[in-house]
Amino acid sequence: MRVLVTRTMTDAGETEALLKARGHAAIVAPLLSVHFHDGSQIELAGIQAILATSANGVRALSHRTERRDLPLFAVGPQTAKAARDAGFASIKSADGDAAALAKAVPNWVSAKNGPLLHASGADGEGRLAKMLHASGFTVRTAYLYEVEAVAELPAVARDVLAGGLLDAVLVFSPRGARTFANCVNRAGLAVAASGLIGVCISEATAAALAPLVLRETRIAERPNQASLVDCLG
Repeated sequence: MRVLVTRTMTDAGETEALLKARGHAAIVAPLLSVHFHDGSQIELAGIQAILATSANGVRALSHRTERRDLPLFAVGPQTAKAARDAGFASIKSADGDAAALAKAVPNWVSAKNGPLLHASGADGEGRLAKMLHASGFTVRTAYLYEVEAVAELPAVARDVLAGGLLDAVLVFSPRGARTFANCVNRAGLAVAASGLIGVCISEATAAALAPLVLRETRIAERPNQASLVDCLG
């Protein structure tokens, strides 16, 4: 299959390699870019563990502290890999979404041992903190980065879509899905996109893609990259 990869440039290379290993052709056209917030060192005194719901959260935190001794609880395998790459030694993965992480944390640590720090993006909805608060945990949220969406479809994506040279598009987040739908409509390519398979990492992502009428929409069995690529067959 000829597959459009829409995730940030930092992560797109890994996805491209995985697609090629599975026999697919990858066209990389990032729709989102990540900008880390500058600032002083993050205060981690008294924090018993770090919560990370994205690889970008791990990377942003790593720019603001040299400490790698605290346990880090990752939402899934890509985030856990980013933590290993950053030098964290004690890592656990919920292998799911924020709800799975909130369910797993009480099995790993006790609320009485101190607060948790969530390394979040600026548009973080706070759902993880709310779920953990219900379990008795104190969660401090550090907003460490922001994600900016492109205003127009990148030229390479526009050209292959207009030329009928795409079979599928991989979409990794609701924000990415909304951006893709908006850019396609803005470029007047909704009809061209109607022949695509939209491969989405979650039901929420599929819902955000829904303004486009695609040939088929597939949702990954688990919210991670490997499961997403498995949907291609």
